Amino acid sequence: MTGFDRSRIEAAVAEILAAIGEDPTRAGLQSTPSRVADAYQEFFAGLGQDPQAELGDPIPLEGADAETVLMRDIRFRSVCEHHLLPFLGVAHVAYLPHDRIVGLGRIPRMIEALAARPQLQERLGEQIAETLEAGVGAKGVLVVLDATHECVTTRGARQSDSSTVTIASRGALAEPAARAELISLIGRGIA
Repeated sequence: MTGFDRSRIEAAVAEILAAIGEDPTRAGLQSTPSRVADAYQEFFAGLGQDPQAELGDPIPLEGADAETVLMRDIRFRSVCEHHLLPFLGVAHVAYLPHDRIVGLGRIPRMIEALAARPQLQERLGEQIAETLEAGVGAKGVLVVLDATHECVTTRGARQSDSSTVTIASRGALAEPAARAELISLIGRGIA
């Protein structure tokens, strides 16, 4: 990860501990700055990744156009850029291929690259849609994110049972009927 300055993070965490009235040299806290630096390196690893590259080379379609591809329940973790607290959720991603598809294992990798940076859920959904649309030249894309934000569940309003749902759509999958059909499939098992 380029630009990651471990010693600055450790110093900042020690300063935060002192600023809240704790002793950063106390036995239980001595390793905390290092642990937080380890966590931040993982949480923000996406800053050094190209999400488009995570999709790999699209696979040409042979024969008839494919129908919509829907991948449900892709778990993700991100960090809210407003409070630097995690938000956790699931992504449901659909796209209507034009003449290329992407390997299914590539979609979660692309999402992880975008989620592993200071983020807003609304922007994350838009970035996933844009990356997939550009990566495979899709005729349509739909991204539904459902996440729980620790900045809502553990502070301020403390709404521990709330979640936030955002939708980003492009092209043919932005049409109301297509969106409704896919959202129905996301919400229940496919028989």
